[in-house]
Amino acid sequence: MNAQATQNATWAAFPIALFSLLFYNCLQAADPAPVITSVTRTEGGLIRLEMPLGEQQYAVLHRADGLTATGRAIAIARPLGGMVTLTDPAPIPADGILKIYTHNTATPADTDGDGLNDLIELSSPSSRNPLNPAPSIPFADGTIQVPDSATYQSLAHRDNFPGAANVQEVKFLVYDVHTGSSDLYFVNSNRYQYHYYFTRDAVGLYNSNSLFNSHTYFTNTNRRNVAGSIVYHPNYVSENGLPGVYTMEFWPADPVAFRFVETAYEMVAASMAFTDGRLAYHPASETQRAIYNSEIDEYAKSHISVIDTDDLFANTVYTALNPGECYGTLKLVTGNETVSTRDVVIFQTIPNELTHVSGIITESPQTPLSHVNLKARQNGTPNAYLKEASSHPDLEPFIGQDIYLNIGPDGFEIRSASQQEIDDYFDSIRPAATQFPVRDLSETVITPLSAIRFADSPAYGSKSANVGQLRVILPALTPDGFAIPFYFYDAFMTHNGFYAEAEAMAADPLFQSFPSVRDSRLEDFRERIEDDGILPGWMLGALASMYASFPAGIPVRARSSTNNEDLEGFNGAGLYDSYTHHPDEGHFAKTAKQVWAGLWTYRAFEEREFWRIDHLTAAMGILVHPNFDEEQANGVGVTKNIYIPGPGWDGHYVNAQVGENLITNPEPGSIPENYIIANLGFGSEYEIQYIRHSNLVPEGETVLSREQALELKDYMNIIHNHFKSLYSGNSSFAMEIEFKVTAAGVFAIKQARPWVD
Repeated sequence: MNAQATQNATWAAFPIALFSLLFYNCLQAADPAPVITSVTRTEGGLIRLEMPLGEQQYAVLHRADGLTATGRAIAIARPLGGMVTLTDPAPIPADGILKIYTHNTATPADTDGDGLNDLIELSSPSSRNPLNPAPSIPFADGTIQVPDSATYQSLAHRDNFPGAANVQEVKFLVYDVHTGSSDLYFVNSNRYQYHYYFTRDAVGLYNSNSLFNSHTYFTNTNRRNVAGSIVYHPNYVSENGLPGVYTMEFWPADPVAFRFVETAYEMVAASMAFTDGRLAYHPASETQRAIYNSEIDEYAKSHISVIDTDDLFANTVYTALNPGECYGTLKLVTGNETVSTRDVVIFQTIPNELTHVSGIITESPQTPLSHVNLKARQNGTPNAYLKEASSHPDLEPFIGQDIYLNIGPDGFEIRSASQQEIDDYFDSIRPAATQFPVRDLSETVITPLSAIRFADSPAYGSKSANVGQLRVILPALTPDGFAIPFYFYDAFMTHNGFYAEAEAMAADPLFQSFPSVRDSRLEDFRERIEDDGILPGWMLGALASMYASFPAGIPVRARSSTNNEDLEGFNGAGLYDSYTHHPDEGHFAKTAKQVWAGLWTYRAFEEREFWRIDHLTAAMGILVHPNFDEEQANGVGVTKNIYIPGPGWDGHYVNAQVGENLITNPEPGSIPENYIIANLGFGSEYEIQYIRHSNLVPEGETVLSREQALELKDYMNIIHNHFKSLYSGNSSFAMEIEFKVTAAGVFAIKQARPWVD
């Protein structure tokens, strides 16, 4: 403070949590110190002090550990209408002393010690900050305080963070964080993608990226700066019902110690007072959680609000998994209602089977790797999670009506729509001509998977071909078995005259006009295939010989492998069913007919119809291998860091769950473990960022150990590189795999297909 300033101090000693205050007046000038007339809490729970103050004065709020210390300046204000209001920006009520220093405007102080008095800086809030000594910079580059949400939004850009796609982010930098005089900058994050470019071009402090990195990341002994982000999560709802939270985050592999987190947090909180208690430090990675846990006593004594990842995403009431626009009839699905491509559906529980629809809203949280979202990404279907969607005041009035829906990153827009709008929309998104999937009927024998390769998919289906190809690179992890070609399905359908029945069924006007009729008649047709279909003698012999080659007494899994699934740009997730053939079920023909009949499910027919895929050239192969029993865990992974894509931050996204509770079709209420594992340390160390922990394992435990996660990562790297060369994939190429941890505790890779992005 300016030594010549006339100042009074009103001190408040407290345990803030109890809201009992004991006032001390310390006379330091001719006039008596003002009296605090009001102590309240803001909507966000912050302590707010009010007192009368003359127009020729202003006040600075300090927080200190004791009565004799000046403490940290945390708020500053001039009076309005004879009253001044000061708010402690820290949301956590730790022990301490609040002091209000008042100053005359004739002799203003220089609270931050930057050579500019407080009045000069108060008069230019858009470019100066009396609580931050950082020199001002043009707003085109950034700023040294963010007084309101509009300023935040003007600096923010959209980016992906694990668990939060397309959210607003403002980067920040604190220089000289190891000293008692730190400078804080908020970065225009639309202009500067990286902290170093801002440092070099806007602030002019470093001309060497390596030197900047050595002072800013991965060290607590030589650290001079911290670089982070303020991320806004608008759909988080706190325990007291307040919407939105701003999380302070650092690069996941950066082990930022408490003393540096505290300085950054206090400076950011004071410079973003509009957040009103909604600022929280988020240790987002295992590295940062380990540091946090090792210093948890320091955090407990501090004013830092900390939010863990599970809390952040468990209390999010809306997530746009696949943003976009759609039209259709808004329908609430509570049971087994028939839905069609022209329905926008609200699901109270996530369905295990889903036909093609126009838009999706679920009341249960989803993961990006659920069958629902895989199908949404494949079809370009807008898809979101919305808590209590069926009773949401903006949705409920439209149930049963024709609507337009826009699922955006932060929220949704809904309105009534005309029939013409709906017709025009569907005409624009459907193919113009009939498509005929490739079907090679020249392969006429059941073939061991050891002899099946990637190029065999036209005859056996991509699922079988890719599993056969997996055996080339990971034979110990891939199931052994057989591939039944399309020829068997075609011969069976021809032998029984089922093609003619299917053609007549599809030509019926009632079948074409009414979804419920289609659903019912397709069910009848499947029953005809399963109950009345007769296999030629040669086919019965071939299937019996194949089945006899498996060890006696073990169940065998029969999985769909069609010519319209597991393709680049179309994965067909959840369209077709798999069946287990148990030893007491007799001839394998029973299970083969179940799989073949699965080509004619309502959801599969609707999918093909929407894409104008010819139903009679669609073909079903069968992948056959021993069934996995009593597995320890199952999961799905993508060989790509889906939240930070692109070269340089290579990694994988993984969902895992214990036992046989499937990731793709989870049981109601099941929350899987999902994480990103990526090389984020500018070296060979892989960092794990957990987005959610499984709710089926004890707190503090994980479904996959770190050792297992690293082992799986190595397998996924092998799969990615091998299939990328086969598919001639570009830089955005990735594979989606399904895996299990068997009863013996080893990995098994059961499927690999191109990721639809």
